[in-house]
Amino acid sequence: MPPWQRISCLFVIGRKDTQTVLCLSDTEGGYEMATRCWQERCALCMTSPRLCSHSYGYNRASIQRIMNGIEQILGYFPDLTVEQQQQFAALDGLYREWNARINVISRKDIDNLYTHHVLHSLGIAAAVKFVPGTRLLDIGTGGGFPGIPLAILFPQCHFKLIDSIGKKTRVAQAVAQAIGLQNVEVEHRNALEEKGKYDFVVSRAVMNATDLVKLIRKNVHHEHRNELPNGLLCLKGGDVQDELASMAKVARVWKLSKVFSEAFFETKKVVYVPL
Repeated sequence: MPPWQRISCLFVIGRKDTQTVLCLSDTEGGYEMATRCWQERCALCMTSPRLCSHSYGYNRASIQRIMNGIEQILGYFPDLTVEQQQQFAALDGLYREWNARINVISRKDIDNLYTHHVLHSLGIAAAVKFVPGTRLLDIGTGGGFPGIPLAILFPQCHFKLIDSIGKKTRVAQAVAQAIGLQNVEVEHRNALEEKGKYDFVVSRAVMNATDLVKLIRKNVHHEHRNELPNGLLCLKGGDVQDELASMAKVARVWKLSKVFSEAFFETKKVVYVPL
């Protein structure tokens, strides 16, 4: 099925103040409509020519790259709203823009944003579909992974993203604000300093899982609201058997290769430790 029959977002991304402006179209002629924004106001988003996507280097190839990324996500999460599609679509331009100033993603890897970073973050949803009201803490979020993609997917859950490196939290904050995430709080903070209580702590390869459990046990409360009891959910790669040896009786592992078909996920896993 052609992307334009499934994706009803993104053909133009512009910037107005600090907000991302997206032009909607669900027709095959969407790209042609987008190019006309360079000459006149877009009838849908009312973006003026000087704010048109072309001012930010968008062209047919970059638009197609983003379209492919959204199509990829829709293949696994087909019930995304138009707003969620818009938010995921905006990540490409935002991370490219910020990454040119503050390196939060390897510049060699930025073209793999949707597979290696966004979809990988969403792998946590393979373990649990968070119910509305769930509170999550993202430890060592860097530029916002896995917290920002998860916050888009679960808009009725609250996410706090922390990192000990201030320039990285600056990127995460800017991205969350630009796409209008109301359920995200970002702080420059070391995990040792975090005193809040949450249903789950999430992370992406921050440190050894055993050490991470010791660090964040204080942050997980015991009033369970999800099917999965409260605890730690972290994204890992490779063999985790030795790492989980001390927690082998309670830890659970989901292989993402059974969820996502892309080769990148062949060795990727979600590790869960109840706390």
